[in-house]
Amino acid sequence: MKTISLLREVVVPGYILFVLITLCSLASAQQPPQSNQSLITGSVYDSVGPILDASVSITGSDVVVYTSEDGSYAISASPSDVLVFAYPGYATVEVLVGNQLVIDVELSGSVALEEAVINAGYYTVKDRERTGSIYKVTATEIENQPVNNVLDALQGRVPGLEIIPSSGIAGGGYTVRIRGQNSIAAGNDPLYIVDGVPFNTAPLGSQSISGTILPRADINPLNTLDPSVIESIEVLKDADATAIYGSRGANGVILISTKKGKTGKTAFSADFSTTVIAVTKMMDLLNTEQYIAMRQEAFANNDISTYPATAYDINGTWDTQRYTDWQKEFIGNPAFNNTLKFNLSGGNEFTRFTLGSSLMKETTVFPFDYSYNRTTVFTSIQHFSKDKKFQLNLSANYGLDNNHLPASDITSRAYILPPNAPALYTENGELNWENSTWTNPYGDLQSTYRNNSRSIYFNSHLSYEIFRNWKVKTSFGYTNALLNETKANPVTRFNPAWGLTSASSNFFENNSENGSWLIEPQLEGKINWGLSEFLITVGSTIQDQSFSQTAVLGIGYPTDQLLSNINAANQVIYLNVDDRQYRYLAGYARINYSLMKRYIINLTGRRDGSSRFGPGNRFANFGAVGVAWIFSKEPFMENSDFLSFGKLRASYGSTGNDQIGDYQYLSTYSVNESSYNGNIGLIPTRLYNPNFAWEKNTKTEAAIEIALFQNKLQLDAAYYNSRSGNQLAGTPLPGTTGFSSINSNMNALVENSGWELSLSSTNLSSSDFTWSSEFQLTLPKTKLLAYDDLENSTNANYLEIGYPLNIIKIYEFTGINPETGIFTFKDFNGDGIITGTDDRKYIADFTPAFFGSLTNQFRYKRFNFDFTFHFVKKEAFNEFYNFAPAGTMSNQSTSVLNHWQNPGDNSTYQQFTTENNSEALQAQSQFAYSSGAISDASFIRLKTVNLSYQLPLPGILNCLVYLQGQNLFTITGFKGGDPEQMRGFLPPVRRISIGAKIEL
Repeated sequence: MKTISLLREVVVPGYILFVLITLCSLASAQQPPQSNQSLITGSVYDSVGPILDASVSITGSDVVVYTSEDGSYAISASPSDVLVFAYPGYATVEVLVGNQLVIDVELSGSVALEEAVINAGYYTVKDRERTGSIYKVTATEIENQPVNNVLDALQGRVPGLEIIPSSGIAGGGYTVRIRGQNSIAAGNDPLYIVDGVPFNTAPLGSQSISGTILPRADINPLNTLDPSVIESIEVLKDADATAIYGSRGANGVILISTKKGKTGKTAFSADFSTTVIAVTKMMDLLNTEQYIAMRQEAFANNDISTYPATAYDINGTWDTQRYTDWQKEFIGNPAFNNTLKFNLSGGNEFTRFTLGSSLMKETTVFPFDYSYNRTTVFTSIQHFSKDKKFQLNLSANYGLDNNHLPASDITSRAYILPPNAPALYTENGELNWENSTWTNPYGDLQSTYRNNSRSIYFNSHLSYEIFRNWKVKTSFGYTNALLNETKANPVTRFNPAWGLTSASSNFFENNSENGSWLIEPQLEGKINWGLSEFLITVGSTIQDQSFSQTAVLGIGYPTDQLLSNINAANQVIYLNVDDRQYRYLAGYARINYSLMKRYIINLTGRRDGSSRFGPGNRFANFGAVGVAWIFSKEPFMENSDFLSFGKLRASYGSTGNDQIGDYQYLSTYSVNESSYNGNIGLIPTRLYNPNFAWEKNTKTEAAIEIALFQNKLQLDAAYYNSRSGNQLAGTPLPGTTGFSSINSNMNALVENSGWELSLSSTNLSSSDFTWSSEFQLTLPKTKLLAYDDLENSTNANYLEIGYPLNIIKIYEFTGINPETGIFTFKDFNGDGIITGTDDRKYIADFTPAFFGSLTNQFRYKRFNFDFTFHFVKKEAFNEFYNFAPAGTMSNQSTSVLNHWQNPGDNSTYQQFTTENNSEALQAQSQFAYSSGAISDASFIRLKTVNLSYQLPLPGILNCLVYLQGQNLFTITGFKGGDPEQMRGFLPPVRRISIGAKIEL
């Protein structure tokens, strides 16, 4: 921890100071334009559409500008100057300025796709020569979406990548899966790499503090990375692509590369946007008339003619004509996001830099003044020696988050509160407790949650060409994430009539820190031998990661004014004290052989060591092989007018998984809250198992990639299969041991397989207009193939051989008894009683049958318009899940209107009941966890829309105005709220953003 503190307090500030000094010196070296120059504007495009980052320079000068995402540029030049338009893979075009003020240029040459480069992590490879499964998302695709976290921008964009936000609250977390769930108990998250540095996205939050407002206490560290600084994202999926990362890449890898400075005059850009935010979908609930009728019928069904004194909603205590739309009141408020971004970049042929910052504030759809605030600073420097043999890359990001929210998500209250419940405030503006007949929901909002998080990453990369085609490299990376979160529950949350004091107040506080440093030396070389080429990479990884957490609860305060001071509490309870360390060591080698750039084989081997296993099992060997045949380069195919490109590729490899947490193989103890003779004791919580070892995962893939009609139609299709065995799970133990299980490797096998399809096309193309489309489809399948002694294991109630891991065992709904009007279920064990796990045998599968997206992009002169539809085929719990029985003092979905009333009725819901009918109440509790509470939750969502226009302003390099939208509308037959998320937390929100970007 001392090393981390030294790096945080000395190295990073020193580096930022160095950047500022460099920027000043570079900026002062720029020369002013000549007086006879004019501003030349235009666009650069090819047969497909606009070209991003094409260079526009002046012959004999060091002046260089680059095209923006719509292909536009602006440069000051004299009539005698010659402009040079260039982009890798295209023929260079030179144009004499003369008296032209607008110069549009089309670059020709079909080799652009041949030269496109993919970041594969420790090396780069031409996209068409890769043997592995790697998908790239560009900066333009990210910037065209009004998102706070880059994971939102990836949703629906990458075949095989499934991303689900935990809720619609800003600053929360995500569930991310690349090609399914491989492990039963170990981690299934992918590896995140930002500029070569592993980014630990493990949640820092405490479940008892943030879990009530942010599901799973998930606060994603990527929240502090501004999406606009990202140049590209590569998603590595198969064994060949991920093998070089060893066990860390067992669940796939997401590589994030940030933007670098460009040669030319120092350029300044500013981007401001404002966004209106609203909930995507409300539930259809009963109005007051329907609700009162339901309650009256329920009492009649239970033969109750006199309403109980506590039935305030119907006995005359509350106004039976009053109606409040609680969804509109609690989650229907408009929220706003204001974001301001700055960027400064430039440099010469030896040194390039970029420095950026962003400020953001986003309010919530909840009542009261809650907000999420973020500040980020990003910088990058690249330096080359005069002989180009030495290269230094430095990058750093500093992000601050401040999130102020209610202590709990009140979305569920909006669904169940009776529509005729009293007003929230009295005429005097005080909270209305209606003579103690209800618990005012705004009382809950007196409890607040706050978190302050800070994230730093720093990376330095040095390389030196020791002799031709051979380089030595070394990287040093450092990350640190710090979280302070609190939850305050003042006495004001209670009804004053109860007479409680601040002695009933309590305060939670959690401080967590996750730090890591990484050193990676590497040797890289190339050998050409006739028609053969060998690419060789050898390196090692040394990583040290530490985690600490202290969560405390203070109970009872002299006054609520001291509530934020844990030391002022009458009693302090330590909820969790955690301090652990993880060490990782690996060596790897890669050999890529290419014959005539037509036949390619890629071999990767790696030996990994992890401190998470016992001394005899810490090291393991993994490897992969990938092959590719570019058949379009065969003599009989080279001159084809139909086929532009064709490749077959396949891969096979094995890796391990150590995402099990630290010290899982050791005996552990916890403090006993009770004492004996005044002495505190320890309780054993885990048994020692020195044989605890790696999970083993083998992956296979076969794919075809083709391009037709001069690359205007491209198709990528892949079949993948992965099998994960030696699963890390619990082995059952006899009760006499004092433990129900011991952590060990089980003879269990999980299979993930599926098809991925990506189809892109250029539908129309001219100098003024282009239209292109992209369609993606994923057909995933997960299955538990084997599990020894499953019926006696701790997973017996959650898993079933032959089914996916994402299942739930529930009752099988068989309908409604037409005579009694009560739900009925299948009696699996035949004992005449529907009880417990014996009758929970129906298996519901929540794994998507398929998901994908359809994107269309249009360009007309200076206008750009694109939109993406995201679609998913799946099932989920419907509107009947987690509601109280219809007829009790709780609002309901309008679906209950189709209910049983008389013998012989054919309906979808049972008779209404109060708390007095035990049979109906029991049936309702079973129905909520039955096949009757599951429906088709498939949907098609207009995920993103972007409309932009390039304003031709004199003296301005680029002025772009844009209108963007996210989650604009959803087509679905699902009635249980939003189909993407489980009800109870805030659903996804709709965003409509307007903004402008100016470059000087």
